[in-house]
Amino acid sequence: MFTEIDNLFRVLFMNKFCDQFCDQLKNRVSVYSVLKHPYYQAWNEGELSKDSLKLYARQYFKHVDQFPRYISAIHSLCEDLTSRQILLENLIDEERGEDNHPELWLKFAECLGNSRDSVYGASSLPETRELVSEFMQLCQSSYEEGLGALYAYEHQVPEVAKTKIAGLQKYYGLDSDAALKFFRVHETADVYHSEAVEGLLNSLSDAQKGRASLAAEKAAKLLWKFLDGICEASHQDFEKFGYYKKAA
Repeated sequence: MFTEIDNLFRVLFMNKFCDQFCDQLKNRVSVYSVLKHPYYQAWNEGELSKDSLKLYARQYFKHVDQFPRYISAIHSLCEDLTSRQILLENLIDEERGEDNHPELWLKFAECLGNSRDSVYGASSLPETRELVSEFMQLCQSSYEEGLGALYAYEHQVPEVAKTKIAGLQKYYGLDSDAALKFFRVHETADVYHSEAVEGLLNSLSDAQKGRASLAAEKAAKLLWKFLDGICEASHQDFEKFGYYKKAA
């Protein structure tokens, strides 16, 4: 249920006079939509082994665990109080209480058969390290670049979460609250989060929008490359989904 201040933000930023910048931004990064990636396509077709999903869960935790810090970095660079309050609401959703988002991901990882120690102790693949370090760098570089990176990720999440729930239920026998709550939360929460970030992006100057757009494209490429790394490490054949392994 939205608070009074949440509703105020929605009225302020989701009116019909917003420009078309975010539509243009979506088009720019759509070629790197993670739902088009062979790994997610294999997931949606039930083609992934349980070991591959366990690997994915261990690696993706590195990104989920750092996500609150990404938002904190953007928040610290924002000079406008109202805009900071919007980012604060996003950050609170990430970290508040026992059902904070990293905790929800850990529960999903456990339902796949990972131990918590194996998730915390997993060595990062090169692509995972690059995703976390470069995403953080974008968020620390400038307010507008951080917003661009945040939007490139969050606007994809609701549809991704929906398809992941369907695949986990249909093909992998995962239907418990512990297994699916991370995805169910993001199926709805990131609709609001991405709408709020759209408002912040639309309020940028033209020069800032240019930097935000470049950052969004880079972030989308990092997420795509992360999934490439999972494909490489999974030792499965993803060729039927359009993925070809790098030459040795």
